[in-house]
Amino acid sequence: MVTLKDIARECKVSFSTVSKALKGSPEISHETTEFVQKKARELGYHPNFAARTLRTNKTYDIGLIFEEKTGVGLQHEYFASVISGIQKVAFQKGYDITFVGGNSLQNYDYFSHALARNYDGVAILSCDFDSQGIVDLLKSDVPVVTLDYYFDSKHSAVLSDSAAGVKELTEYVISMGHTKIAFVHGEDTWVTQQRVGAFKKTCKEHGIKIPEEYFLEVLYHDADGCAEATKKLLSLPEAPTCIFYPDDYASLGGMRALSRLHLTLGKDISIVGYDGINLTSMMIPPLTTYEQNGKLIGKAMADALFDQIEKGSQFTPKKEFIDGRVLKGGTVAKLK
Repeated sequence: MVTLKDIARECKVSFSTVSKALKGSPEISHETTEFVQKKARELGYHPNFAARTLRTNKTYDIGLIFEEKTGVGLQHEYFASVISGIQKVAFQKGYDITFVGGNSLQNYDYFSHALARNYDGVAILSCDFDSQGIVDLLKSDVPVVTLDYYFDSKHSAVLSDSAAGVKELTEYVISMGHTKIAFVHGEDTWVTQQRVGAFKKTCKEHGIKIPEEYFLEVLYHDADGCAEATKKLLSLPEAPTCIFYPDDYASLGGMRALSRLHLTLGKDISIVGYDGINLTSMMIPPLTTYEQNGKLIGKAMADALFDQIEKGSQFTPKKEFIDGRVLKGGTVAKLK
């Protein structure tokens, strides 16, 4: 079996340099890292994870909790980009990621699971934060970072600034002359509350009163639900001129309903989404939406989690907001 000492001897560098280069440590130059990793491949080196676990008392495994209700799973493009950002940092540090969750694990005991698997840390992307298993996990000594949910000052949280995003989108729609604006939002979560609150506040600041029937709830990522909500909104005696959807994928259902009514986007009716996924950017016209920087969010989550794993009780929790940007697209008409 090829060892780190064998690689160090072949490369004529120290054992420490080889160890750091194989982990992709920034302490080692790019050229040396490439040279050492290439030599390791040539020699047929394979890391002994069992030995490393015994030596360090770590499993080098991160649990990633991702629950969602529509069954789409990792096909959700926004969450896929967040996971990609987490993976990149984890792999650079020599850690694996284990996915836990799905639409069938409601009320699952995540705390007991984390203890049984001995995760070095857990990243929570989406779940029922009121479930006992999640509450117990957050109250434990297991390093945890959360996405779009702030539990307490002892834990790090990374948040996409949903309130700022919806405010920017609403300001843009109003600047285009719209006052009859409907808001189709996701299920009741902290994120949803932030978005609805920002929408109502921005409209109020512009003297725009939004009737209650303009607010409808569907599940996030639910295209069929948005199709039904769209038909309901357009059947009102005074239909909206613009419809907000909870996310870009869900907006596809609304577009389907509008197409069947022979309405042209950006002309007969206006719509906006949220997330900024690639799929809707390639439409004609492209969807007007708010782009969340998923990979940057994922990187920030990973950095926060590894900060706690590596520093232990000396780490400083942080609450970090990641900004996005409005993509104006072409689905919001300019009203005279």
